[in-house]
Amino acid sequence: MNKLSVSAPSAFLSFICYCYRRVGTQPPAPKAGREHAKLAYFARKWVSEAEVKPSAFGPGGKFTFTESCEWLPGKSAILCQSKGNMMGGEYHGLSVMSYDTAEKSYIYYETNNWGENICSQGSVDGDTWTWTNHSEMNGKTVRGHSRIRGSSPSLGRQPGSAAFAASNRALPCANPARPSLATASSVPADG
Repeated sequence: MNKLSVSAPSAFLSFICYCYRRVGTQPPAPKAGREHAKLAYFARKWVSEAEVKPSAFGPGGKFTFTESCEWLPGKSAILCQSKGNMMGGEYHGLSVMSYDTAEKSYIYYETNNWGENICSQGSVDGDTWTWTNHSEMNGKTVRGHSRIRGSSPSLGRQPGSAAFAASNRALPCANPARPSLATASSVPADG
């Protein structure tokens, strides 16, 4: 009986040591790859504006906002916070951009105080980013497509002004039958 009482605490102590060692030897988090590094283009402060034309999806109007985007630790994703004015109302949004290694595509997810939740898939070719999505607006499915052209050291170009052919924020107002419902531009706040 005495032998058993000594063995139980020893076994418990051995188990605790084993668990402690296992926790201490967990593999490190995966490192961000070169696809993630291309997102560096977006890690800055942006100033954007759009003019949305009236349509069956809404009254239209002006849309202006600023967006601050920064790397999360490990540089595998970028977190952005937006605020501004959208067609006369206050606008606040959060978005995340990253690279999905399983899908081999970039991913963008946005949610905002207007109740919009937008998930886009993207790709980059040279200095051109292409994003596509679909969402619901007024009970109708809306498909979005945007191209963003710019230059960045991470894309093999010299830094310079960025001209957005269309802003991803304007996509909910897009309609494949009427692609000119919104015109938008975004530029880095520092250039």
